[in-house]
Amino acid sequence: MKFTESRIPGAWIIDITAIHDDRGFFAMTWLPDQFRKHGIEPALAQCNLAFNHMRGTLRGMHFQKAPHAQAKIIRCTRGALLDVIVDLRPESPAYCQWEAVELTAENRRMLYMPEGIAHGYLTLADETEAYYHASAPWDPTAEGGVRWNDPAFGIDWPSAPVVVSAKDAGWPGYQRRA
Repeated sequence: MKFTESRIPGAWIIDITAIHDDRGFFAMTWLPDQFRKHGIEPALAQCNLAFNHMRGTLRGMHFQKAPHAQAKIIRCTRGALLDVIVDLRPESPAYCQWEAVELTAENRRMLYMPEGIAHGYLTLADETEAYYHASAPWDPTAEGGVRWNDPAFGIDWPSAPVVVSAKDAGWPGYQRRA
């Protein structure tokens, strides 16, 4: 696996190393020792699958509040999506900054985000599926979110979403901490 550091401290773009032969290819996607070498604790408490019918579906921007905060690794297993992360850690040099990574079934790229990051994505193709690992179980009492179009972040989405849940559209404006 090849790890590329993101602009967001502690977040990594991970590309698999495929071994090809006449059958296709084989690649390892979960190597705890490799993750630890990059400062990633590979705790795995929950795996999630999200399917989206339509291109232009937006999910996010979600996070879990401490003590139920989650680190996540996401991968697109079908279709394509633009995954966006926002650093909500006031002590981070990238506080309130965002990064976007295109994840597709073809590029097989993964994105790791540490705790304290809001996460969401916009589907770039119909019939898109995302699979992700979380370091802690989801707790509805710890759920948080920020609006996908909050001016506090200025995320440059490639297009306006076609489908957004009422919950995701209704997150409050973000109040930046000093």
